[in-house]
Parts: sequence; C-alpha cells; structure tokens
Amino acid sequence: MASEQSATAVITAKRDGGELSDAQIDWVIDAYTRGTVADEQMAALAMAIVWRGMTRREIARWTAAMIASGQRMSFPELNRPTVDKHSTGGVGDKITLPLAPLVAACGAAVPQLSGRGLGHTGGTLDKLESIPGWQADLAPDRMREILADPAIGAVVCAAGADLAPADKRLYALRDVTGTVESIPLIASSIMSKKIAEGTSALVLDVKVGSGAFMKDLDSARELAATMVELGADSGVRTVALLTAMDAPLGRAVGNALEVAESVEVLAGDGPADVVELTLALAREMLAQAGIHDVDPADALADGRAMDRWRAMVRAQGGEPDAALPTARLREQISAPRAGIVARVDALRVGRAAWLLGAGRARQGDAIDHAAGIEVHVRPGDRVAAGQPLYTLHADRPELVGDACEVLHASYTIGEAEVTPSPLVLDRISR
Repeated sequence: MASEQSATAVITAKRDGGELSDAQIDWVIDAYTRGTVADEQMAALAMAIVWRGMTRREIARWTAAMIASGQRMSFPELNRPTVDKHSTGGVGDKITLPLAPLVAACGAAVPQLSGRGLGHTGGTLDKLESIPGWQADLAPDRMREILADPAIGAVVCAAGADLAPADKRLYALRDVTGTVESIPLIASSIMSKKIAEGTSALVLDVKVGSGAFMKDLDSARELAATMVELGADSGVRTVALLTAMDAPLGRAVGNALEVAESVEVLAGDGPADVVELTLALAREMLAQAGIHDVDPADALADGRAMDRWRAMVRAQGGEPDAALPTARLREQISAPRAGIVARVDALRVGRAAWLLGAGRARQGDAIDHAAGIEVHVRPGDRVAAGQPLYTLHADRPELVGDACEVLHASYTIGEAEVTPSPLVLDRISR
C-alpha cells in the first residue's frame, strides 16, 4: 500500500474514533521518522489523537514504537544503581540542578537527559548554559565515563540524535500545531526518551496549576498514572509526585538567576520550597534505586552535594567559580498598598520572564541568560506599601514595559489570611 494511502487510512481511523492496531502504529511512527509520512499528515493524526484520545494499549505501543525508532542505552558497567527524574515543566523549576549531584552523593548514578525551554517554562539545559564553558552535548562514551567516576556519578545533558528520534520530530511538530496538550502524546513523549536512556528507575515530578501544562489534579493524576504504567511495563521502576505550580518555585525565574539559587541550595541555604522539593524527590529517587540508609539532607548539610555539583560542572567543560551573566538593567515593582499577598500567578511570572528574553518563542531562538525575575513574596506573606514584590533583570529596556504590564496582573493583595497549599499534592505508584 502506498504511504499516502496508509497515512490516510491511519488518520481516518483515529479521526472516526477507531483504535489503531499495533501494525498501524509501528508503520506510521517508522514512516514518519524516515520522512515517508509528511509533517502535515502527522499533524492531522496528532490532532485526531488530541480529540479522540488513545487506549492504554495504543499508548503503550506508540511509546514502544518511538523507542524502537532509535537506540536504547544501558549502563551495565556501573557498580551503582541508576535513577533519573523528569519534571513536566514549570516556572522557577530549577530542581534538577541541585538534585542530580545530591542523589549522586548518596550513592546512585544519575543519567539525566534534559531539554530546553519553550514559552513560559524554563529548560534545564538553558539554565546550565549560563555557566561559562558548560556543554550540553556529550558523546555516549563520555557520558558513561562521568557516570562511572566515583567523584561525580551524575550527568545532565542533551539527548543524542539516535535516542527516540521519532519523538524529537513529533515534539517539534506538536509545538507548532496546537497538539501539545494531549495526555497520550505527553506521556509517550516523556517516557520514550526516559526508557530509551537506559535508567533502571525513574521519579516523575508532575506539575499542577496555572504555570503547568496540567491545570487540575484530575488531569495530572491521569498523566502520572499513565506514565507510571508505561515505565513499569518496560521494566523501569517508576513513581510520580504531583507538585504545586500555581506560584513560581523559589525566588528566581530566569536562567542565570536560577543557577545562582541552585548553588545556594547546594550550599545549605536557598528558598524553603526549593529545598523541600529537592529533598522529597531525592528520597523518592533513592528509594526507587534501593538505597534506604542515606538521608539526602545530610549530603546537603555536609557539602558532599556541592562537591558533586562542582565536579559535574567541570566534567562538562564548565567553570563552577566563574561569574554568571548579569543584566545591565534592573526594574522593581512594589506593593501599591499594605496587606496580605493572596496570589502570585506562576503563568504570568513565567510569561513576563519570557518577554524579557529568558525564554524562546520557537525552537532554535536565542535566549538572554541574564534576563529574568526575582520574586520577593509568596502567597500568605504580609507586605507594606512600597515593599518590593518583583525585581526585573533585563538587557533591553524596550522589553521591560510589556513585562511589567504582565507582572502587575500577576498578584493580588488582600486582607484575609492565606493558608499556603502543600507543595507535594499526591504520590502515584503502580
């Protein structure tokens, strides 16, 4: 059957609410990876999936087909268990930076394949590229060397071109065709890369709230449960935490600002919510790796995690003592009146940072590593009139006005006491 007819048959079947066969899924993923199925055809199929959904079997087969489109890594030579973490993305979410060296300091190997930011959510690789000399792209052999080094044991890098290449093509297509927000497509995209990278265990941080892709608990639970099942089916021990993303995480939003805040955490300081989530995820990762007799809080307190961070940065060409980029311009937004902060909207703060140049509109756009926002208050804080709420960091004065306009709509100051919501909302396991 000609590819056009096959693609049309697959699109039509899903458009009409049918369940795709294993053969149809295998064929369309392989054909799209090889370029036989055109972008517009896969875009039509992705939109049909958004509208019609997928069964549990279809999602599992779709994920397996994307894994099979490339190579699958493994680390049999390591003398320690491997465990990774993935976040679905949020505002101020710099947790990978302190988390990877912390877990390595506690005895696990952390092969962390990360991505770049798009829109209002930041990317781990963009943050780390704020560090002079740091390199995101590593050859597989070099990645193994770093993981095997007893003084390091953690690596944060970009996925190679041979790792789930079908997902790489499909992810870029979904971003420009309005088909990102689909649980089957999100779950298969995340898990195809994580399973292909060869880790034995995985902890998922599924964000919930205004600054996340999942706006409500029910959809977040569905996504988490789907990914946990996909991991378990492939022999990867997987658990998910649902964590709050209505307000930004920590005080820093923006690449170099978030690196600096991560170093504070590794030095035994930093915002309480960042420390809390880092330790919660570290404990889950160590448990999934079978390490039960080490408290990660001790590795933060005694400097072991900081030592791993410095070694990890150096191993990837970076200089941990080098000055981070700083913006030429700072603008402050202050409280117009006294009261209690009722809301700090993560989505608007993230969008304001993006407007300042901290994010990108399209894949491949340049970003300003120095741009970003310091968030000085959290819901429940009492403020005085004139007290700073935000500090904007920018290199281009013409960008500040639009960002300020968004930030002025991002907060509410009232009179009623506010009880902050918990950071960890739920835990999902098989």
